[in-house]
Amino acid sequence: MNEIKVGIVDDHAIVRQGLRAMLDREPDLRVVGDAGAEGPAITMVDQTRPDVVLLDLKLTIDGGCEGLDLCGKVADRYPESRILVLTTFADEWLVREAIRQGAKGYVVKDVDLTELVRAIRAVYRGESAFDSHSASAVVSWLRRLLAQGLSNIAIGKRLYISDTTVKFHVTNLMHKLGARRRAEAVYAASKLGLI
Repeated sequence: MNEIKVGIVDDHAIVRQGLRAMLDREPDLRVVGDAGAEGPAITMVDQTRPDVVLLDLKLTIDGGCEGLDLCGKVADRYPESRILVLTTFADEWLVREAIRQGAKGYVVKDVDLTELVRAIRAVYRGESAFDSHSASAVVSWLRRLLAQGLSNIAIGKRLYISDTTVKFHVTNLMHKLGARRRAEAVYAASKLGLI
């Protein structure tokens, strides 16, 4: 089993320490560094080159989402370090922006340890990972793109997720709508006011 190096970026020291204590118990995970602000986070990623960066979107007390900017910088400079957002915000706009900035997954902090570890491993393998809150935001976005007639590959490029993940969500959406074809799903969704 490959060891997954994890970096943690959160403005609360106690959160960083707690995550480190929990994740280091996993046989395949090792926390290689942590930081509480943008500058130290860039330095930490540069020096430790984590496979997965757990990133909070709120890094100051003023209520902003500085983590979005940091997400884009880390994704651009260190594309081999996959970003998993771990935050308290489940806003649809933030989920979309985090994905646009290069995040490979998005989970809210009320997630349990098992689900968080599963998400870390999925992101490490190159898959996307979303908890139920953020997955619904992605599916909402997906419905609109599906209505535009885009292919799974085109939708995947727009959402920055794999076409396999798109296919999974499209299939689930079609099943929930009782549709056998994409056009039927779009029609049913529009009748229900979903798009």
